[in-house]
Amino acid sequence: MDGWSFDFAGDVAAPGVLTIDLAALTRNYLALRERLTPARTGAVVKADAYGLGAARVAPALYGAGCRDFFVAHLDEALALKPILAPDARLFVLNGLLPGAEEPCAAAGVIPVLNSLEQVANWSAAARVHGAELPAVLQVDTGMSRLGLAAAELARLAGDPGLRRDLRLLFLISHLASADEPESPQNADQLDAWRRAASAFPGLDLCFANSAGILLGASYHGMLARPGIALYGGVPAAGAAGVTSPVVRLEVRVIQTRTVPAGTRVGYGGSHVTAGAARLATLAAGYADGLPRHLGGRGAAYCGATRLPMVGRISMDSLTVDVTALPPGALGLGSLVEIIGPHQSLEEVAAAAETISYEILTRLGHRYQRRYRPAGADASRTIEQAS
Repeated sequence: MDGWSFDFAGDVAAPGVLTIDLAALTRNYLALRERLTPARTGAVVKADAYGLGAARVAPALYGAGCRDFFVAHLDEALALKPILAPDARLFVLNGLLPGAEEPCAAAGVIPVLNSLEQVANWSAAARVHGAELPAVLQVDTGMSRLGLAAAELARLAGDPGLRRDLRLLFLISHLASADEPESPQNADQLDAWRRAASAFPGLDLCFANSAGILLGASYHGMLARPGIALYGGVPAAGAAGVTSPVVRLEVRVIQTRTVPAGTRVGYGGSHVTAGAARLATLAAGYADGLPRHLGGRGAAYCGATRLPMVGRISMDSLTVDVTALPPGALGLGSLVEIIGPHQSLEEVAAAAETISYEILTRLGHRYQRRYRPAGADASRTIEQAS
């Protein structure tokens, strides 16, 4: 939705409000860029920018100076291509499935080639086009997920046709344990990375994710690709405060009730009230990205007052105990905080026994989305019906 808009009907019809602070997002990008200089700072915007809306997030990051964007699949890149300026580079981390080479080349999207088969297919596409095509080679340095093995990389290094068909931009790899700074796997991967780089002397390197940035300059390469840190998540143990929160989630109350001691709550009666209690049912559940593991563990907040989630999380609703609040403090349509100043994204993830990445990417499109702009007038809010 272009310009300023206020969709009040969408606001009251939605089960809650998801506020995405693009000003905080761009501040996070600039903070990471300062830490990384002289290396370049890209951005991972896969999975719809971690669920926050790539069509909003990517242009905001471009406005902050980002020119290198990483997605997982070609269709994500093709969706972003028309809304970014021509000098933005889009990289497809999962590489290309057979048959995707032509649309990728036509769009000027850059594949990350993870196997000899992908290299052969992209080289064949270059010969069809009669011109070299840009590409990135991924090296497996110990994660065993994607990338070329050392022997495969050495084979390519000795292939004169590779440089004739492809314009190699850099080598890329991925850290498996960067969120654990003391893990010996980090140093092991760095050593493997240096050995791999020796096969392609002079080629630029791209290694660090969000947590890898914090490991120090030896892990940075010429281009880093932060993801979760941009979106306000804590990328590694002990790294709270490196970036600022971007997301606030509030959910509406759809019913309140007072119940006596011994009342069963939710599916299976998994919670039984110990005494008289006041309960509020909220209009979001696991279909809205609030995992079932939050039942009996998580909480909502009304101001600074913690409201425990009681009983199981349902598909479209959950129940909180509001006994600690004054009677009448919450009514039909009231908003309570799930993620915000009183409860961080990381705390919600911990209560659900998962990680912040999963919480963000599961937040659905039934919430009313409000985007705080990245420009000077950040006090105003763009509202978008979802």
